[in-house]
Amino acid sequence: MMDRLLPIGLLFVSNVFMTFAWYGHLKFKNAPLLLVILTSWGIALIEYCFAVPANRLGSAVYSAAQLKGMQEVITLTVFAAFSVLYLGQRITMNHLIGFALIAAGAFFLFRTHH
Repeated sequence: MMDRLLPIGLLFVSNVFMTFAWYGHLKFKNAPLLLVILTSWGIALIEYCFAVPANRLGSAVYSAAQLKGMQEVITLTVFAAFSVLYLGQRITMNHLIGFALIAAGAFFLFRTHH
């Protein structure tokens, strides 16, 4: 069971770091762009320290397509929370519908073939 859960946990942690790397600077629009780029790059390096093991370990029990589908759903989940809690933005019904459609697509990656 741990071999299935550990990659998911690592993907969650990696996505928290990557969300901050990509969007955290939006609260600091007056910061110099080069500083923002270098800071984001440093945060992304930490993200890779979680994402690479997540995919390496996860490939023992999930296909690459399943790992990517999981990563997308996790990304949207982390982003929605980040958007509300950190950026103070609303999640609208259209956002939820769009996210649900992406999650529905990921669902099909886990269906068994008959």
